Amino acid sequence: MQRLVLFDMDNTLIDLDGAFGAWAAEFAGIHGLGDDGVRWLLDLDIPHRDLMFRWIKYHFDLAPSAEELWAAYRARMPELVECRPEVLAMLARLRAAGWKVGIVANGMADNQLGKLRATGLADAVDGFAVAGVEGIRKPDVALFEIAAKRCGLPLAGGGWMVGDNHAADIEGGRAAGLRTIWITREPHGSGADHVVADVLESEALISGD
Repeated sequence: MQRLVLFDMDNTLIDLDGAFGAWAAEFAGIHGLGDDGVRWLLDLDIPHRDLMFRWIKYHFDLAPSAEELWAAYRARMPELVECRPEVLAMLARLRAAGWKVGIVANGMADNQLGKLRATGLADAVDGFAVAGVEGIRKPDVALFEIAAKRCGLPLAGGGWMVGDNHAADIEGGRAAGLRTIWITREPHGSGADHVVADVLESEALISGD
């Protein structure tokens, strides 16, 4: 197996949930939603953000359009997300050991490219593929192929996929012929090669291969 490792970004390399909590508190303050509004936003479970902001506008009867609210969110989130220094150091060690390291991310182009640049991840990896740029989403194998090619390796040579989303990252990675590491605290019938609670735990598994 060639030395290729692809990572998801949100809630894998960066703490998207933490950034969302900071955004929710800020958003509630701007629009006068109070503590109940913050709790409502944090409890909202709509994975598709465009639909989420339609529901937010409707629920709070806000003046801006859903599209305006969503665009403002995408502009703000790159300023709120962080990548731990320990994670950047792990990526640097993998590259120094001869691994080609890439990122495969779903999401809108402006939001995800902004996060990659703001966190330093764009410069910390050999290549990346973003769904909103390429017009295809995980678990489509084609997105993994693009990321591998940008790392200078063919996907057919194998490698690792590390991520927190079972369908997009684990099932998608397996379909792409990659070994998989699932980041979750509540595994359930994973089908992944390994399950870890934190991305930092993946380094020993990858390096030990």
